[in-house]
Amino acid sequence: MARALYSLVFYGLMPFVLLRLLWRARLAPAYRQRWAERFGYVEKRVPQKQGQALSPAIWVHAVSVGETLAALPMMRELLQRYPDYQLIVTTTTPTGSERVQVALAKELGSGRVLHCYAPYDLPCAVAPFLKRMAPQLSIIMETELWPNTIAACHKRSIPVVVANARLSARSARGYGRLSALMQPMLQQLSLVAAQHEDDAERFQALGDVKIQVTGNIKFDLTLDQALKDQAVAIRKRWQHDGERLVCLAASTHQGEDEQLLDAFELARKQRPNLLLVLVPRHPERFDSVARLVAARGFQLQRHSQGGDVAAVTQVLVADTMGELMSLLGASDLCFMGGTLVENGGHNFIEPAAWGLPQLCGPSLFNFSEVSRLLIDASALIVVNNVAELSQQLIGLCADKEQRDTMGQAGLGVATENRGALERLLVAVDERLLAE
Repeated sequence: MARALYSLVFYGLMPFVLLRLLWRARLAPAYRQRWAERFGYVEKRVPQKQGQALSPAIWVHAVSVGETLAALPMMRELLQRYPDYQLIVTTTTPTGSERVQVALAKELGSGRVLHCYAPYDLPCAVAPFLKRMAPQLSIIMETELWPNTIAACHKRSIPVVVANARLSARSARGYGRLSALMQPMLQQLSLVAAQHEDDAERFQALGDVKIQVTGNIKFDLTLDQALKDQAVAIRKRWQHDGERLVCLAASTHQGEDEQLLDAFELARKQRPNLLLVLVPRHPERFDSVARLVAARGFQLQRHSQGGDVAAVTQVLVADTMGELMSLLGASDLCFMGGTLVENGGHNFIEPAAWGLPQLCGPSLFNFSEVSRLLIDASALIVVNNVAELSQQLIGLCADKEQRDTMGQAGLGVATENRGALERLLVAVDERLLAE
């Protein structure tokens, strides 16, 4: 009854959902495209070679860029472990789609990886998707819990694993108000592979769920030589006319760039050689952030223009996709976005893997455990306002020893917590073989 009511409400909201797609398409035209996929009408899987049987498949769902990047090492391992399987990868945003297509271009071309948008969580959308794709296993990244999708998989005996699962206290309270909907859904999951004991306890408080703490697979990222070479090349472009310190503000949101520019303006009075690199979280904000920087009177340059960064440039807007890791490798310190506004933060592990000292605001609910580890190791400093941020920027710019100490502490946290990916894959193996 609860799921039927949920579906009825969802159907009623669909006109507004579609209007929101059109609204977002003003700045990101890709939101106008491929709507049929969002209603489950995807191309039916066919045998990779004529005359062969249809290959078995694993469906991996990652919402957007962050979840996609976290899932990439897992997806590559799945392709190696199961050479006879295809991988169906779904996202909900064009940026997530773009990252899949760039990162797995070779596998997409070979037919081993198929990509499309995830169907809306409506019976009329999920059913045709599952009929056309016919996966043997579904892996959902982090917290994408959709009642109709999970029920449809359960009905078809498709095991569902929630990988790298996290559940903040705020989300748990919200789900707790929907217990009639949540409890049956949780019982239908084959496994929740949780990042941390706190996440596991919150899931268990919501209902009867099979759960295992496997750790955070984001710690298992690797910095290959090609990535390191890209970072060196970028740093040379930034430093071509002499040494300057670079503060990269990663994954910033609306309302946050203004505060960062305020703090940067104060810091530059004492550290005039400081370069601020702003990396907006969403590509549709690239132009508006550039306009904001110019309107504030800063000397602006855009990363997409290429070439060396001029000596007079004060703020560089990183307006390209897929380069955050190499940009981090070219920087001296990092401010993690989504924390000076109520967004809960983003991936602190990436700058830690580069050995960067980190600053952030107080909103950390999406990365509470990772941020706690880094704070306890003195690798991350939390600031509450513009004045504190500018003071910390000035202090870190003046103290190379502190930057190095913080960076090494963060690298230590990143290194010590690896191994979650292998534990997750073992759990996936057991579910796939058992079913």
